[in-house]
Amino acid sequence: MFIGRYEYSIDDKSRVSIPAKFREALSLSADSRLILTILDGCIAAYPYQEWLQIQNNISASGPKSKEQRAFLRYFFAGATECAFDKLGRVLIPQALKTDAQIQKNVVIVGVGKKIEVWAKEKWEELVRIATADPDQIADIVSELGL
Repeated sequence: MFIGRYEYSIDDKSRVSIPAKFREALSLSADSRLILTILDGCIAAYPYQEWLQIQNNISASGPKSKEQRAFLRYFFAGATECAFDKLGRVLIPQALKTDAQIQKNVVIVGVGKKIEVWAKEKWEELVRIATADPDQIADIVSELGL
């Protein structure tokens, strides 16, 4: 499980370090590769085994609408397999950086079964919106049973 928030910079070769705690969690599986794609305005990084499960779930249920088919084309077209280099970095393809509006500074967050890589400015806006209404936060906390 991935949790926490970390701030990094992408280097001149489009590589970013993945937090050591996330690499440790990945090393517990037989396969530590990540699949990167765009989701909700950020780069979503799925452990390889989790990605296979997602593919199986999609294949089993199949897209039901024209909109779902269009989304899945976009979702899979942007997907790329990434391996870690010796320093724990992954290469972020230019197309994913562009789609996620990433320039230099990123926020890497653990979101349960996946890792998200956000442009720092977009992350700060997301946090601002998510925390703007205390009453809404209380309702969400209650609905989720937190």
